[in-house]
Amino acid sequence: MSRITFFFIIALIVVACKETGSDIHQFSSFDRAKQHPLTSDKPAIGFFDGALLGNGGMGAVVTTRPDAIVIYFGHNNVWDIRLAEDNRAKIKDFEYVFKKVKAIPDTLALLTDDPWYAEYSAMAQENYRKPFPRPFPCGSVLLGFDLRNAELLGHRLDIANGLCEIFLLTSEKKKIKMQVFADMQDDKLWMRLTDENGFPVESIFDRVRVMPDPSTPPEFPRYNTIENLQEGILSFRQLLPYRDYDEYNSSNINPKDRAFSLSVKVNSPLLKTSRINWNGNKETMGMLEGSFAGKESFTGYVTLDEGLNSALGAEPAKMEIPAHKDFTAALERSTQIWKEYWNKSGVILEDKFLEQVWYRNLYFFNCAVKEGVNTPGLFANWSYNNIGTAWHGDYHMNYNTQQPFWVTFSSNHLEKNLSYVSLVEFLMDISRRWAKEYYNLPGAYFPHSAYPVEMTMNPYPVPHWGWEICETPWAVQGLWWHYLYSGDKEFLRNRGYEPIKAAVEFLVAYMKRPEARGPQWNDDKYHVFPTIPPELYALRPGFRYNYDCNVDLTLIRFIFRAFEEAVTVLNLQEKEGDILADVRDILNNFPEYPTAESAKYGKVLVSVPGEHDQVVYNTPNPLMTVFPGEDYGLHSDSATLEIVRNTFLNQQNEGGNDLVFKNLQAARIGMLDIEKFKRQINYCLLPNGTASDRALQVHGRYNDYGNYGFMDQMGVWFENFALPVVINECLMQSYNGEIRLFPNWPSDKDAEFHNLRAAGAFLVSARFRNGKIENVRIISEAGNKLVIVTPSGKIIRDTKKGEEIIIKSF
Repeated sequence: MSRITFFFIIALIVVACKETGSDIHQFSSFDRAKQHPLTSDKPAIGFFDGALLGNGGMGAVVTTRPDAIVIYFGHNNVWDIRLAEDNRAKIKDFEYVFKKVKAIPDTLALLTDDPWYAEYSAMAQENYRKPFPRPFPCGSVLLGFDLRNAELLGHRLDIANGLCEIFLLTSEKKKIKMQVFADMQDDKLWMRLTDENGFPVESIFDRVRVMPDPSTPPEFPRYNTIENLQEGILSFRQLLPYRDYDEYNSSNINPKDRAFSLSVKVNSPLLKTSRINWNGNKETMGMLEGSFAGKESFTGYVTLDEGLNSALGAEPAKMEIPAHKDFTAALERSTQIWKEYWNKSGVILEDKFLEQVWYRNLYFFNCAVKEGVNTPGLFANWSYNNIGTAWHGDYHMNYNTQQPFWVTFSSNHLEKNLSYVSLVEFLMDISRRWAKEYYNLPGAYFPHSAYPVEMTMNPYPVPHWGWEICETPWAVQGLWWHYLYSGDKEFLRNRGYEPIKAAVEFLVAYMKRPEARGPQWNDDKYHVFPTIPPELYALRPGFRYNYDCNVDLTLIRFIFRAFEEAVTVLNLQEKEGDILADVRDILNNFPEYPTAESAKYGKVLVSVPGEHDQVVYNTPNPLMTVFPGEDYGLHSDSATLEIVRNTFLNQQNEGGNDLVFKNLQAARIGMLDIEKFKRQINYCLLPNGTASDRALQVHGRYNDYGNYGFMDQMGVWFENFALPVVINECLMQSYNGEIRLFPNWPSDKDAEFHNLRAAGAFLVSARFRNGKIENVRIISEAGNKLVIVTPSGKIIRDTKKGEEIIIKSF
């Protein structure tokens, strides 16, 4: 059957189906999310056992003890904002360091075997070795009860609306529950105690306590406490200094100092009571603790206020007495916000574990991120003591920061990607400055690590990781994807184009340096030199393994092509003629991707020229051309596809950075073993339902003495909330402008998805049932050309903006 004939038959199906309609419309993702609660049938005593709540700014972890409920608070905007920017003159510039490194003998095993480089790299790391900046935990609230009066049984978190219910059994054998949720409009956490049917009951709580975080630096000004026992208010206020002083006082208050306060308000007056402690002495309640004056029903809330110290009041704003009806009204408002979030897209999978992973991680993602507050760092908005502060909890620009936002595109949550866009905009100043002052080049060079604080120099100017060139195109890739999936030209013009252009300007200038092209290379290519593959080798004597990394090449090619298309879309060809000519010149003289020969698999891709085929990687470097580079994939010719599939079979990863990344690459080439993927997720799952980063094997950076779960206690790994994108890519792919339906889905499992977003600004719904694709519904948001790859050929047709295309089956 010819493609034209096939298209004609499909067109008839489209018309017929539009007339009869389809049940693909009848679906509620909100209702589906309700089927996947997170539960515990015992007290959840640890930070990683508790229920995660959040509104994108404020985060809360609801833990339970046999005798109390303890809720830990954090916020994306609350950081220890002190910053060290020492050694600026000693760091010098790129040309100076490059010449010094070039002179080091290539006979050394490591660059740090050279005394000068050892001293230089130690000096360059001094700022990063400080314990700040970091997320600053915002304290906790405790509600205690007498074990003789109640027993704590467990909890249930409804991910559809973020309502956590903690179940208790009274001494009279009555089942009651404490309901808790994060307000989606305000940084407020609501609480109330009810019977099984949601009606108020007599309170079992005998005390409430507010606890500042134990990791508060001793040199900080002590927090201020506010107690209004008659009004049922306990509160503390913590100053967050802008500068690092040995001692803080009124003379060194800075207008850029920030502050936060954590306040609890309950519907009962409080009292200070005493008891006889274990050694027989009378012990009276201290500050920020109180007993309930009565046994009426319990309702309360906790507010977290943050901002500039000068703008945040000395005492909390007027706090209204919380009532049962106020809780109900706030829950209804927040539930509506959750409904709007959920009903942007959804899945129905015969594989219930994968469906659970999809909904739960999109729940966590919504709790962690929203536009208008700081973009989450490594561990988002959940922290306590030192949990959430490893690596400063910062922005790592060689995948960690980008990965969670990969889920926003196909899941149809572009509004969430705006948080990432804002981060790139925030980093533009320091990136332009570093390109100019350190590299003496135009454009913008994005740093390896960064913080959501005011910076005037690269926070991590250490050559052996700070010279990763891939991080610059990688930083701006998500801006192009935002345009590609939305078709929003105004976004491209007003927010996307300038950062992309700045990255391209730097990359063009860097590749056109005399060190990167010339007779010393024995070819006429423009090379990426020097550079460093992510998480591998660092900077080597003689620059071995420090040029033309796979990831550099594929991401530079990606962003150069994106820039060419952006110029066309915005009609800037004449204005950008010179840089366009440079881009095309480089692309026409571009290095090949590095390969090696495997005795078992033949020709395979590797991360850098000269590398052998048995390397154990941290990040999945060899297949960067598949993702994020999107140069290779199911659209590739058979010979190329064979190489990338053999590369996947040959590739070894040590774990810790590959749960989403490597499996997404596998799905893109139709090689994902879904059952194995599920087992890896299960291996990484923590009691709170999130997935940790866990090691998989030795012979890379890990050894036989290591704890394979050493990253479990570092914090809640924000990056792994991107797990749904792997599932999305099994259900639909569109990265090259061609829609493929169920390209990596098992033929014996039914599946259905609703409003997944495709490149070209299409919303796609489809069902896979009994091995056949049916009920395909596509909405064209931008009026672009539609291309669908089917087993029998391609469907190609022009569309109009807002047009709906329905195909009954193929």
